[in-house]
Amino acid sequence: MREQLVTDFDKIISDSNFSKKDIELKRISLDKFIEDGFPTKKKEDWKFLDINRAIEKNIGELDFYNDYSFQNKIDTSYFVKGLEHNKIVFINGRIEKIDFKSEDSNKIEIIEESNLSNKFNNINSLINLNNAFANKNYKINVKENYSLKKPLIVYHLTSNKIYKKNINLRLDFKLESNSSLRLIDYFEDDSKDNFINIFYNFDLEKDSSLKNYKIDHKDNKNVKYSFNNIDQKENSISETFILSSGSSFFKNEVNCDLNGKYSSAFVNGIFKLEDFKNHEIKTNINHLTENTKSYQLIKSVLGEGSKAAYQGKISVNSIAQKTDGYQLSKCILLDKTSEFNAKPELEIYADDVKCSHGSASGSLNEDSIFYLMSRGINYEQAKELLINGFLLDVIEKITDSETKNLIKNTLGLKE
Repeated sequence: MREQLVTDFDKIISDSNFSKKDIELKRISLDKFIEDGFPTKKKEDWKFLDINRAIEKNIGELDFYNDYSFQNKIDTSYFVKGLEHNKIVFINGRIEKIDFKSEDSNKIEIIEESNLSNKFNNINSLINLNNAFANKNYKINVKENYSLKKPLIVYHLTSNKIYKKNINLRLDFKLESNSSLRLIDYFEDDSKDNFINIFYNFDLEKDSSLKNYKIDHKDNKNVKYSFNNIDQKENSISETFILSSGSSFFKNEVNCDLNGKYSSAFVNGIFKLEDFKNHEIKTNINHLTENTKSYQLIKSVLGEGSKAAYQGKISVNSIAQKTDGYQLSKCILLDKTSEFNAKPELEIYADDVKCSHGSASGSLNEDSIFYLMSRGINYEQAKELLINGFLLDVIEKITDSETKNLIKNTLGLKE
């Protein structure tokens, strides 16, 4: 793989206009990735799902070189209907459209830049891979005291033109003081056997608000990894929701640093899996100062051969008194071949805190099914009602009504 990486990297550099400094930084990232390789189960953070094995088994040899000089045609049939929104459209890893026409142009700044910093090099090898091969980095800056009028949907679209490719994407967001952003990541794949590696970085200034919703719903045979890094200042709020359902393999990772007093982070998610899919959500919520709050709720419904994992860690610094941290995971196993793994962690160095965690898994309650059937509902309908009620508990935590309805419709949930 080393020769392939070096060859593909040299092709990218020869086709680009990166500065000498950028090339040097990218080479450092490449060398770090070559040294570490894809993560395996030998690493504690990857003990439940092995992305290295998933790539070997599902894809085989990867091509790391992508020619971004050719424009892709945008098929608007993939766009979300009935919801007015701003757009960033990725097709096969290339940005084809940035549209903020619903907003005040003076309040949104879009900066196109290469990866000028290796600040995140020590997170893991997949971030190093992203730094080395990402073509462009766009920074979206929401100005002080401005709230976007419409949500921003980032479309992650792939076509059957790509096969056995590694796609690396990066976006940076800065929310200045008292600003807000509603962001929806929407995945639609017509490709198969690709590895898609996504890195987002969010800087939330004082009194700002981020609502980020990730929707992976369409059945596909790709392997995906997404890392969100969130840095929060005083009285800022982040809300992250993850619908993890469509891809063969998908690991979503969220690292949130609560650096300001009265800052809050909420992470909620749903696994709805079948057909031997492997998905994971991993969170690190770091309470670094006093009077901060976090809440996490993950629910899973797992069918034949599917496997899900949730690793949730709450860390409380010694000066982070008055911390309030909570996490809970629950799972319904619909088949004897399905599997759920939970690893809740509390690492607390302060004494005036309120932190708790819990996890539970099991099959559907047969008594509840029997009760519903005694009221004239057949077995399958009874199962559907119980599953809907189980999942709606998470969806009701979504604070944006438009997105809540979109996710309900996507899942076909009925109240």
